[in-house]
Amino acid sequence: MARRTALSWLLLVAAVLLVHGLTLDWAARAISVPALRAVPAPIFTRLLMPEEPDPPAPPAPKKPATRVPRPHEPTIAIATPAPVEVAAAPSLPPQASAQETMSQPAPAAPELPQASAAPTSGMPAISATASAEGWPPDTRLSYRVGGFFRGEIHGKATVQWQRDALGYQVAVDIGLGLATFVMTSQGEFSAEGLHPRMYQESRNGSPRNLAVGEESVVLSDGTTVPRPPGLQDTASQFVELSQRFASGREPLEVGNTLSFWMARPGGTDLWTYDVAERETLRTPQYGDVEAFRLKPRPLARPRGNITAEMWFAPSLKYLPVRIKVSMGDGVYVDLLIEKIEQR
Repeated sequence: MARRTALSWLLLVAAVLLVHGLTLDWAARAISVPALRAVPAPIFTRLLMPEEPDPPAPPAPKKPATRVPRPHEPTIAIATPAPVEVAAAPSLPPQASAQETMSQPAPAAPELPQASAAPTSGMPAISATASAEGWPPDTRLSYRVGGFFRGEIHGKATVQWQRDALGYQVAVDIGLGLATFVMTSQGEFSAEGLHPRMYQESRNGSPRNLAVGEESVVLSDGTTVPRPPGLQDTASQFVELSQRFASGREPLEVGNTLSFWMARPGGTDLWTYDVAERETLRTPQYGDVEAFRLKPRPLARPRGNITAEMWFAPSLKYLPVRIKVSMGDGVYVDLLIEKIEQR
């Protein structure tokens, strides 16, 4: 009897310690990385249809070069005949000598406004040097999901983009029956593109967060690492790349390569994508759609075997119409566009 009572006490103590450990671990993560802010659901009013992409803007005409005499050019004296009296011509204003022209100070460049410091929690306001102008309106891409994991899998997925006075949000939601995977990015706009501030990955309701500052990134375990320039995250990359292609910052042509740093709760990595080929995709809503496939190169220090290929369609605002995530051993999830809605 005494032995059974002692065993019961030991089991009770172990259970209490386990609960306390899990609570402390959750609290440490919640304290180290602030939570996402609440964003109201958007209202979509129109269905986006394919259209011919806008042609690239013609190059600006070059201004004729104005030759300024060099100070060191020698002066050549030319003999002139004796003056002949003629009617006086109107006098022209004297021109400054080359030496005087070169010595005049250049006009001062106007001061650029400085962005205010970002708060330590929540999502900051839009930077003073950039705004949402030129970025797409609220957009939702709905996908049909297929794939393989111990058999065929099917489901639905969405990539939803929103912007407001506080910045932007990108939410990627993949549902596979009993399994769900959600990636959410929140941040602000900068002159270089999207500037993520908060990122969260959630598998079946269990979240992992990271926070991005001006110079550092706080990972989900509280570790701080330097923030590389132009950093994106797994969710923001879809909108960032789409905007680069649509604006012409990155040419979407076979043979081109683009690289950027990407953050996940476990760390940051430099990703390089090759524009591998141009393909025709058969879609349920839009029929045949021409799209360019971006293929990732192997990482220098891979954190796993997950890779993602993306297809961007010029006729659909350069949005990603197909996303294929491979996890090795024949396991993959394939998202194919069904419809695109906008505000």
